[in-house]
Amino acid sequence: MTVGFIGGKFLPLHLGHVYAIVHSSSIVDELYVVLSHSEIRDSELCKGSKMPYIPAQIRLRWLSMLTKDMPNVKVISIEDDQDNDHYIWREGALLIKREIGKPIDYVFSSEVEYNDIFNELYPESKHVLIDPNRTHVTISATALRTEGVFRHWEFIPDFVKPFFIKKVVVVGTESCGKSTLTKNLAKIYNTTYVSEYGRIVCEELGGCDGIMVKEDYHKIAYGHKLEEYKAIEKANKLIFIDTEAIVTQFYSNLYNNEHQTLLDEIAKLQDYDLWFYLETDVKWVNDGLRVHGNDAKRVHNNQHLKTLLNKHNIDYKILSGDYANRLNGAIGYIEELLFDD
Repeated sequence: MTVGFIGGKFLPLHLGHVYAIVHSSSIVDELYVVLSHSEIRDSELCKGSKMPYIPAQIRLRWLSMLTKDMPNVKVISIEDDQDNDHYIWREGALLIKREIGKPIDYVFSSEVEYNDIFNELYPESKHVLIDPNRTHVTISATALRTEGVFRHWEFIPDFVKPFFIKKVVVVGTESCGKSTLTKNLAKIYNTTYVSEYGRIVCEELGGCDGIMVKEDYHKIAYGHKLEEYKAIEKANKLIFIDTEAIVTQFYSNLYNNEHQTLLDEIAKLQDYDLWFYLETDVKWVNDGLRVHGNDAKRVHNNQHLKTLLNKHNIDYKILSGDYANRLNGAIGYIEELLFDD
């Protein structure tokens, strides 16, 4: 039985890592993939870059998903509390040897400069270089941290991409163009979107006015969140979302005169990267479910929803004017979100 290991921070995991892990696994009978991590060191590495700090648990999860159907590969986690300037390689090697618990025949990496240190720390092991010149996969974690994952999106494994997806939510009251804008943005950016789940529930009931009960809003909030999770799995850099829990709370107030604590708690857990608020300065359209087309009522409802958003300290971008103006304004904000971090 030959044993080897390949280690790294995997910050983030990219297709170069995938190539190296798969290639290494074909050389030995048993391969250990070692996630070496320190919150102090890894946070320092990400500071000032375009890469958010990625918790070790998330990176370990990625490695597990990658290797779950590779029976000769085991993923292990080695943690220390050292910073970048004081990392002690010898201590790290001792931890790795102790965790593997058997003679190590091969040490794999993609770095030529590791030759001397690996020969010193693992004298009984052979250091094997996998794609050191990045000819098979022309990317590095450094480039991803420096330039951003969206500029090198093709090098991010599909199961890793959901972590980086930017979530854009569109809110507003009745007949302000939320659904149209959400769908159009998804088409422009070739990605997924989430429809207003409350509309689905209302259509199942046959209408909204006078027949909604408290539990319907729970169903809407939970159902909407599940649809988000499903759409994120297939998204391309962005996901566009039509309404969320605060808007659901607004409709609970509007139709049932009831403010629900559960909806507030769900709203606190939401984590959207960009909020668009659509003003009511477009023509109200009666689609069979809407009932508040009176101008005075539209103004009142518009202010009430803003009050709810402000109570949750939401930093929303207001879009107004005709549909073309709203679309252009939204695209401007989205481009900033994607590339100007």
